[in-house]
Amino acid sequence: MRYRPLGRSGSAVSALTLKIGSEALAGGPSRAQALVFAALEAGINTVHLTSADPVLAEAVGQALSQVDRKLIQISISLGRADARRGGRDFSPEALTGSIDRVLHASGLDSIDLALLDEPGEDEMPQTALNALKAQRTAGRIRMLGIAGDGEVMDAYISTGAFDVLATSYHVNSPWQTRHRIRAALERDMAVVAYGYFPEELDTAKKAESVHVPRKGLFGLGGRPKHDPLAGAGTFAFLHQTHGWSAEHICLAFALTDPSIATVLVDAPDSERIEALAAVPERDLPPGLAAQIEMARVRMAAA
Repeated sequence: MRYRPLGRSGSAVSALTLKIGSEALAGGPSRAQALVFAALEAGINTVHLTSADPVLAEAVGQALSQVDRKLIQISISLGRADARRGGRDFSPEALTGSIDRVLHASGLDSIDLALLDEPGEDEMPQTALNALKAQRTAGRIRMLGIAGDGEVMDAYISTGAFDVLATSYHVNSPWQTRHRIRAALERDMAVVAYGYFPEELDTAKKAESVHVPRKGLFGLGGRPKHDPLAGAGTFAFLHQTHGWSAEHICLAFALTDPSIATVLVDAPDSERIEALAAVPERDLPPGLAAQIEMARVRMAAA
């Protein structure tokens, strides 16, 4: 596993972050704990809780109780819809209440990163931000971040109130995403990536045809059904590279960007954790980066 600095925090985080949610409790708390143990054994020192579920927080806290707290980074999503407590809520009471529940249930003394989940333009009042800043000043959270891809993220970045930007980032990310990352870096924000393997590329057929029209105007023209050059200049190579899966190529690509501090990954079992944890140690095959760039340029022009 490789490690990178997390913005101005002074902490080093693993290239991968284990994202864990309430679904990990399907087999009981022991299953969630087993996933955390597997991540630690693979060198992953960052764990992200997707909700403030106290049962999940307790399971993760128990798994980490035997580990030096200074070596582990814990983050949590705030404001997400909760099946138990209703819809999205960015009120000061809801946000601080979530932090209270996680700290109490987990036994942790602080949360390293509180990440607001895609707040809308008018969804989070100034009183909520003030409450979170107070939590940060008190040491209950160390860093405050925002997660999302919409244009409203640009406004949140410009405030200078946040330490971290979490955004989707993959081989076919639009220029707006890249511009947003640069803007965050200029504000000394750390950047966390998710969505490195988008649904639009998860099969060979999708990867070959994404954004490429099959037919022209009125159904005429376009690419022939049996085009011998089908796939050329597209992302089809993601599913045709020997020794690599498409997902692993996409993950490795995200990790080549020095702007990215860590990438969020899902893993339902220890075998998947081990497979993903091996990716940061591998270099992309020669020429693959050029293929990615060619495909991205063609997709942008399509």
